[in-house]
Amino acid sequence: MPKFLLKRWHGYPVIALFVISVILVSILTYFQWVLGVAGFVILGVISYFSMKAEASFQEELGDYISTLSHRLKKVGEEALMEMPIGIILYDEDFKIEWANPYMGALIEEESFIGHSLNHVSEELIPHIKSDAKEEIIKINAHKFQVNFKKDERLLYFFDVTEQLDLERLYDEEQTVMAVIFLDNYEEVTQGLDDQFRSVINSKVTSVLNEWANQHGIFLKRTSSERFLAVFNQRILNELEKNKFSVLDEVRESTAKQNISLTLSIGVAAGTSSLPELGQLSQSSLDLALGRGGDQVAIKQTSGKVRFYGGKTNPVEKRTRVRARVISHALSELVSDSDKVMIMGHKNPDMDAIGSAIGILKVAQVNGKEGYVVLDQADIDIGVQRLMDEIKETESVWKYFITPEEALEIASRDTLLVVVDTHKPSMVIEEKLLTKLDHVVVIDHHRRGEEFIKDPVLVYMEPYASSTAELVTELLEYQPKRLKMRMLEATALLAGIIVDTKSFTLRTGSRTFDAASYLRAHGADTILVQKFLKEDLNTYTRRSKLIESAQIYKKGIVITKSAPEDAYNQVVIAQAADILLSMNGVSASFVISNRIDGKVSISARSLGDINVQMIMESLEGGGHLTNAACQIENSNIDEAERRLKQIIDEYIEGGEEE
Repeated sequence: MPKFLLKRWHGYPVIALFVISVILVSILTYFQWVLGVAGFVILGVISYFSMKAEASFQEELGDYISTLSHRLKKVGEEALMEMPIGIILYDEDFKIEWANPYMGALIEEESFIGHSLNHVSEELIPHIKSDAKEEIIKINAHKFQVNFKKDERLLYFFDVTEQLDLERLYDEEQTVMAVIFLDNYEEVTQGLDDQFRSVINSKVTSVLNEWANQHGIFLKRTSSERFLAVFNQRILNELEKNKFSVLDEVRESTAKQNISLTLSIGVAAGTSSLPELGQLSQSSLDLALGRGGDQVAIKQTSGKVRFYGGKTNPVEKRTRVRARVISHALSELVSDSDKVMIMGHKNPDMDAIGSAIGILKVAQVNGKEGYVVLDQADIDIGVQRLMDEIKETESVWKYFITPEEALEIASRDTLLVVVDTHKPSMVIEEKLLTKLDHVVVIDHHRRGEEFIKDPVLVYMEPYASSTAELVTELLEYQPKRLKMRMLEATALLAGIIVDTKSFTLRTGSRTFDAASYLRAHGADTILVQKFLKEDLNTYTRRSKLIESAQIYKKGIVITKSAPEDAYNQVVIAQAADILLSMNGVSASFVISNRIDGKVSISARSLGDINVQMIMESLEGGGHLTNAACQIENSNIDEAERRLKQIIDEYIEGGEEE
């Protein structure tokens, strides 16, 4: 603060003091007139100098304000004309009315007044018309944060090029950790002589080391079938661009040796905490292996999981030892519970119903009450035929209950077994998952990001043809002598037949073993055919759905229903199966409205195209060759547009979930 401001006496306290002084001097004059006159003289002198000081203050204050105003005006002019901030005023027609010199230097033109804002950037007008308050826009080699003052028709341009470059550099240098696992190393090398095993080992190590050196990755082998890789986000971006081609390189190089060896990679990114990266990478690897291997799963602390690879059908590598261990563990869980609830997915198919009946048998053989949760209003005609047969068998039908009844009779000690799905959003009654603490998951689908929280036992085998096959193996190893009814065995066999398309797809040796076991326990193949029969109306409607099929890209066929038509899920899936059987078709997609109002897409492939990843991009799932999704709040045309976009991304770029 200027010194002269401290000299000023002003305000009510000063005036009051002067008045009091006059009064006191007047009283003094009354009693001692000599002293009073002297007091008035002194008071007059003080008043004179005070008025003189006030006049001097006013003069100095005026000079100060004038100088300050001039300085402020000068600073404002310099800020407006010389500061490195672009300023543009525009009119109602988005033409430039005025711009400061910085903008002229920015676009390398001396005068552009009267030109459209498109002359500066074609992004400006669309952003002004939107509700945006600020946006990042690139002009020449620089990036600017543009603040929109729409009421004043004013634009401010702040150069954020260096800031964004630093942010990008920081993001690219973030540490990424990956665990690389040779899926079937033990199975492949078992029985090989030491020399040939060494050749395979050297071949795989050579491919991985060359891949690591090419991309600047630190690679360390931690065991015969496991590697640890450390790199950064920039390298991860490069690997995603070529869709982790190392998967193909390892598969193809070992195939030349007549060995089918594949990789699974669990990648963790998005955090600077090394312990957290380690946990995430292992979790990603578990997810990749749970989906069948031969693929990469990338997990970040936030955001969805991304998947690459998965181009081959998983090789069957579950063992009967594992099936026996799981069977005994399930028996113990059943024995420790008061009752067992069995639940499949919404709109259950033969596999879900058959496997549920199989688990019901497990509960009964261990002396516990078991109940199958079923919504009668949410089944298709094929399952309805099975249910009609079950209703005629009272000893089985009495154990089927509604979701409401299940919630009512379930207790804290009840065991819940979820079959043929592992996604909470797909179960018949999601409230049971939160009400019951003990949950078992038995499924044959490839594991997705969404998973039931904290199950006490998980038996997921993507190598199996169906959940009914898995449940049949569990029944084989139940500790007590098992007697199955013909209908129970037939329901399980129907689940296997439907999911394998009569033993033509995803069928392994264990599939036939399970079918043989069921046939030996009285499964009726004629009754299965009765369940699978269709009426003429269904056949005609499916033909109508197929007739609009068109080739989208080489080997890819897409068909969609008319907007006014609606089909059940079975007909949609059957149409996809039929299209796949056509000559020259490697993948088929059927889009249709469902009776429940959702838009369904059923996808099939011969293995060259991973339809599971395409469907996962639409929040669906399934297998490499068999997948589907249901889309809410959409229509046929929008679903087709999204599907084609994802197919293009899959073919040209990376697959992302």
